[in-house]
Amino acid sequence: MVVIMKPGFTREELDHAILEMEKGGVKVMISKGSETTILGAEGNAAGIDTEKMESLPGVERVMRVSEPYKKANRKYHPDDTVVELAPGVTVGGKKLLVAAGPCSVESEAQITGIAEVVKETGAQVLRGGAFKPRTSPYAFQGMGYDGLELLEKARAATGLPVVTEIMNTDDVDYFAEHVDVIQVGARNMQNFDLLKRLGKTNKPILLKRGLSSTIEEWLMSAEYILAGGNPNVILCERGIRTFETFTRNTLDLSAVLAVKRQSHLPVMVDPSHASGQAWMVERMSLAAIAAGCDGLIIEVHNDPIHALCDGQQSITPEQFQALMEKAATVAGCVGREV
Repeated sequence: MVVIMKPGFTREELDHAILEMEKGGVKVMISKGSETTILGAEGNAAGIDTEKMESLPGVERVMRVSEPYKKANRKYHPDDTVVELAPGVTVGGKKLLVAAGPCSVESEAQITGIAEVVKETGAQVLRGGAFKPRTSPYAFQGMGYDGLELLEKARAATGLPVVTEIMNTDDVDYFAEHVDVIQVGARNMQNFDLLKRLGKTNKPILLKRGLSSTIEEWLMSAEYILAGGNPNVILCERGIRTFETFTRNTLDLSAVLAVKRQSHLPVMVDPSHASGQAWMVERMSLAAIAAGCDGLIIEVHNDPIHALCDGQQSITPEQFQALMEKAATVAGCVGREV
């Protein structure tokens, strides 16, 4: 249940409405938007007298909320959330966020070199995998903590904040200290112990959609983090598993529109994992911008043919530069900027 207050309500009217809701056995969440103040009921709202609430001075209307996610719900939080990743770097506003870098950290020269190039081209965040969840146990698993140290060196050299994937609950404290944005990969989207731990941090969390997850399941995973007290959640559509085998996954751009309607959280798109094909990345990126995404996370490698991980979906720095030039044009058509 949400209670929408009238414009110009008094403090006494607000307190009265909160008290009546609490009498119904719920905890009240207050969301103050630019034009609207909303009181959200956390818990079972069956004990609240809707008619009585609507008759209270200062109350405009009462709405029952059928969706199971509350804190992620736009009905509870009508204004778009803007998440700060580092001083001066945000996602969710007019400016599109672009994160770029290799699938895996391979060496100091490689990650720092790519970081310098993508920053020059307009990326605001460096992505790079240190811990890599792989389908095959024989595939390259990443450099682990050594990779995280190299990401920190690249950040020191370029000033770019770093986003990288976490896999283990035991690493949460270390990541919170050394990483700017913690990525939860598709395979861990419903690792609820991990989500709960991340909810206790204040770090921005990039939550990728699971391979076969519905939008509601995705938002419920975000709810775990939000319910833990961390409001800094960014959603990322990275393609879902369908019957099609030509591409690595099927990029669900309709999910961007659906989530933006249902939730206030910023939504990014990963065209690299979604397509699995480097030649598709540019057009899928432009389509994602047109669909209303708040940012892109793109795999860029200086030598894709010899990449230790996902070289077939990584674009070169030259291709990234061409993409960014076109992205600025498309963004302008939908009222955004790069």
